[in-house]
Amino acid sequence: MGLGDVIRRQRELAELPLRQLAAMAGISNPYLSQIERGLRAPSDQVLEGIAQALNLSADALYDQAEALSPRRTQESPVIEAIEVDPDLTGRQRQALIEVYRALTAVTLARRRRGSAR
Repeated sequence: MGLGDVIRRQRELAELPLRQLAAMAGISNPYLSQIERGLRAPSDQVLEGIAQALNLSADALYDQAEALSPRRTQESPVIEAIEVDPDLTGRQRQALIEVYRALTAVTLARRRRGSAR
């Protein structure tokens, strides 16, 4: 489950129509819809607006998304260290994990291309 799913669930729990939450957060309906469907990642400013409209913090939304995300059976020790670091906020954890996964995905793709030759 991603951040967009968490936002949608919190909106539904607050019994807010999509249009109303979008207006409260100062964004367009289509943009909020794309965020909820996981097609767009909100900027920090947009996420703050959404969180404030839901009477939550942005970190709380990130923490919920992290807690509900499926775990791989063998998680990287780097990701495990990020997840338990008490000096990081939920938003910082999420950002570091995303960057780490993106970098390792590039490395794995290069290795696959090299072995296919």
